Amino acid sequence: MSKQHKPNPQIPGVEPPDRFSDFIVYVDESGDHSLQSIDQSYPVFVLALCVFYKSHYSHKVVPALQELKFDFFGHDLVILHEHEIRKEKGDFRVFESRQQKNGFLDRLTHIIDDSNFILISCVIDKNRLKEVHSQGNSYHIALGYCLETLFEFVSEKGQQALDTHVVVEMRGRKEDTELELEFRRICDGENRFHQKLPFKLRMASKASNSAGLQLADLVARPIGRYVIDPEQSNRAFDVLKKKFFCEGGRECVGADFEDRGLKRFPDL
Repeated sequence: MSKQHKPNPQIPGVEPPDRFSDFIVYVDESGDHSLQSIDQSYPVFVLALCVFYKSHYSHKVVPALQELKFDFFGHDLVILHEHEIRKEKGDFRVFESRQQKNGFLDRLTHIIDDSNFILISCVIDKNRLKEVHSQGNSYHIALGYCLETLFEFVSEKGQQALDTHVVVEMRGRKEDTELELEFRRICDGENRFHQKLPFKLRMASKASNSAGLQLADLVARPIGRYVIDPEQSNRAFDVLKKKFFCEGGRECVGADFEDRGLKRFPDL
């Protein structure tokens, strides 16, 4: 499958490779994947994939986040972590008033709302999973569902024959090795399509300051809170609703994203 590329303006006549898709995927999680000790105030594990068109990501999303950091912190080395923002830890102790923090949150919410990305997520109910499969790995189960849904998405866009990179944050040598093996197993054919999936895993250090990974971190917990208590006020999730992969694309409404862009496991 070929794609049309514009010549590189820096080197006239030189074009980039044709084997890459138009998309880049950033992944983060919320909650502990372990079933041994379950926090009953947050008994879920959430895996969230943010799928960006590379052009929009590089020209719109990254500059917007950098500008936000320059305006509120004076530099762009700050790494946006949902937990630290919520608890006002680390760099996020800088706010001089509640009004200033709310201004930062409003601006950040606007950037997320204005960013055109497709959201794919799986939420594991750890209590129910432990009942039916006590040795199950929440992360690996969620990863399988999310990669299968991602394949549906790239297939809809006609790019299933092109490589799409999936970027995750490093968690530790043992966890990274296990994840790499599971990712390879799924993409080599152990999926519901029984075929190879065109995804390439890239692992980034926590200090990489990747805009995409930071956005994935920011969206994961609101999804978990929604699944735990859909009636609870959840401003962040209200912004995310229209971003889930679903039937009808941008026209989907209501709960059309359930069981596609947002998968719950075990099934209710």
